Amino acid sequence: MNAEKLGGWRREIDQIDREILRLLGKRVECALGVSRTKKENGLPVYDPEREKSILSNLCSENDTALSNSGVRKIFGEIISACRAVQSPTTVSFLGPEDTFSHMAAIKHYGGSASFVPRGTISDVFREVEHGRADFGVVPAENSSNGAVGLTLDEWVASDLNICGEILLPVDHVLMAGQGEISGIKRVYSHPQALGQCRNWLGRNMPGAVLVETASTSMAARRALEEDDAAAVGSDMLAAKLGLSVLARNIQDQAVNLTRFFIIGRTDCSPTGRDKTSIWFVASHRPGSLYEALTPFSEAGLNLTKIESRPSGERPWTYIFFIDFEGHRSEERVSAALDALAGKVEQVKVIGSYPMAGFEEWQAARREEPAPVVSRIGIAGNC
Repeated sequence: MNAEKLGGWRREIDQIDREILRLLGKRVECALGVSRTKKENGLPVYDPEREKSILSNLCSENDTALSNSGVRKIFGEIISACRAVQSPTTVSFLGPEDTFSHMAAIKHYGGSASFVPRGTISDVFREVEHGRADFGVVPAENSSNGAVGLTLDEWVASDLNICGEILLPVDHVLMAGQGEISGIKRVYSHPQALGQCRNWLGRNMPGAVLVETASTSMAARRALEEDDAAAVGSDMLAAKLGLSVLARNIQDQAVNLTRFFIIGRTDCSPTGRDKTSIWFVASHRPGSLYEALTPFSEAGLNLTKIESRPSGERPWTYIFFIDFEGHRSEERVSAALDALAGKVEQVKVIGSYPMAGFEEWQAARREEPAPVVSRIGIAGNC
């Protein structure tokens, strides 16, 4: 080894690191200036679309050996640290820790935010409603297992807004403290995780009993305590608890994404690539749902989701939840909502927010290397 040459590279790295630190200090000063200006003009410090734009622009200009995924991770943490200096952000999420909800919150807000786990989706809503948290992160739906009804139900009475959405890939493993698949009698996990792996479990472990738990984190701890039990969760959760991975990628769909809502009191400005979520109650008569959907078709608005939930008022009556592309401040969206209001018994807009980019997720997924399992990590399920 050429010690002199190695020392030269290391000295250059040290010099570059000092320059990066100096520039980070200047960035913090600018961020504080932005914060003061926003407060003087009554504007919220947190601006998710601005942060998204920064990362997108950096990736489009990236001509380094770093992948765009690496650029997003590095600058995401820089933005998170600057935001914490401006105004510390408290984020409540569906806990406990080491769940996919926790992972989604960290992905969006970075490691410098203050994260508060709560035991139920309702608890997360109450934390934000009562001002104990600035934002909340709750699961909304899974690409292979459908909507999370408890989250939809909360919007009927809550005055909070959907401030954004997060798409998170969900790759499940079968983990256990010891033994082989043939010796497993019980498989623990959150009902969403079990639903996402039901076919695989049925084919490969037909004699095992599936037992629902409040979280994949709790399931993994049960598997750790019982010799003939396993759990469904993430690779990183298995590594953190020291569990053996008996099988990987056991989800039934190759592309398995969970969509999370960011909830808060922020009204998001239009970005040109937005989504709006609403719920409405149609009259109980033939053709009422068709009439309610007609204004969206006439306005050329693309519906991306329609879901119904029991109203809770009387049997077989329902509330309809709809997502569509566009922002409520747009003229055609506003006109469609006005027309809808004249055709239904009740309607409520629960948020217009930046649309999570599935294409961006696909690109990042393609360029990411295979994950390195570490004993330190965040994972789990809703």
